Amino acid sequence: MLKNYKWLVSAFALLFLLLVGIQIYFLYKTYQIKENNIYDKLDKDLGQYQPILRKKLEVSENTVQKMLIRFNKGEITKKQLLDFFTKNKETIKPYFSHYVDSVASRSNLQVAISHQFRNVLSTTDNRYILDSTVTIYETKRPITKVGRRYGGEWETSNENRDDKTNKLNNFYSFKVKTYYNLQILNIKSIVFRDLTILIISCILILAAVLWLFTRTIKNLISQQKQVEILHTVVDNIAHEFKTPIATLKIAAKSLRKNWNPENLPLIERQINRLESLMLQLQDNDDQENTETSYDDWNNYIEDLQFANPRVEFVLHNTTPNTLPFNRTAMETLIKNLCENSAKYGATRVEIDLRAIQNTLDIKITDNGNGIPKKEQQRIFEKFYRIQSDNVHNTKGLGLGLFLVKDIVNRYNGSIGLVSETGKGTTFKIALPYEN
Repeated sequence: MLKNYKWLVSAFALLFLLLVGIQIYFLYKTYQIKENNIYDKLDKDLGQYQPILRKKLEVSENTVQKMLIRFNKGEITKKQLLDFFTKNKETIKPYFSHYVDSVASRSNLQVAISHQFRNVLSTTDNRYILDSTVTIYETKRPITKVGRRYGGEWETSNENRDDKTNKLNNFYSFKVKTYYNLQILNIKSIVFRDLTILIISCILILAAVLWLFTRTIKNLISQQKQVEILHTVVDNIAHEFKTPIATLKIAAKSLRKNWNPENLPLIERQINRLESLMLQLQDNDDQENTETSYDDWNNYIEDLQFANPRVEFVLHNTTPNTLPFNRTAMETLIKNLCENSAKYGATRVEIDLRAIQNTLDIKITDNGNGIPKKEQQRIFEKFYRIQSDNVHNTKGLGLGLFLVKDIVNRYNGSIGLVSETGKGTTFKIALPYEN
């Protein structure tokens, strides 16, 4: 049945995926903007830390210059130069970390920073003094993944002249390329915290769209099922009316040829049968409220036996002369249950009627095909018919058991069944009444 809406489901799936993609892209761009804003603000707040640290810890350009000159002149080794940077890095680290944390804590940020020399070129003799990255200072929190990186370049030079002649004795010039690395370690939690409402709203919108579509498809399928059921019911009604109408036609022709009073009961039974079919499709609340007598039960069984000569109906009746139950309702209840047994393979049906403590107990047992377990919860639904291999060979409106259940509910009674495939079915009904 869903195949009829395959194009609709496919179109929705594509549009829904497109909507999901747009939402994800929107959230991603919003995340990036929010992240950039946080980094920009942090950059601004930390903009003054380098001059403060250089002044406080005497890590000035002149200090670095002197060490580079000494290394260039061969007065110290590369190891000693690197040790100098390492020593200063460890010296600066506590103060630097404290300063960064004091600024970042205002926004609940956890920040890691490192400042590095990418390389150092002696422009005097065009020779690289340092050709690998060296960390000059960093925070106690190490950088795990660079969030932002700024490249820099600065030059420093030194000349030495003779005091008397002002003659240039030595000239040193260095070009230093640097990296400034920054990472906010808890940037994701900060951004997602700010975007929580937006994310939840997007999820709710997508969920609402999906739920509405699912409900729409379910309603369409349900309506299509109802239409198919109604078509089936119309077909079955035509079939059910066919037999009594044909019988009445034969009786009418017979009466034209020869008046025979013995045909009147036959005509009356067919009229009653047509009326019974009509009553199954309308509200029965307006039916005559007549009591059910002891003989009525016997008449019901005789009619069933006449209509189903291949089935043996056995009645055990210990009820009083009259019971305060509508005669038509009791006829519908008994005949629907027994005719169901006959339709589904029963050759013997036992009807047990007892009146005990103001309760009418009805027990109907057959040796028919039985009802599968999976069907037993739905057999009392209106227009429902058991789905089996012979469903097309067993005609009916799918109203019989629904009407039985409706009658039982009308009298505040109860109904139950015990059935097993291939071993028959037993219905037990209890109808309370007042004397």
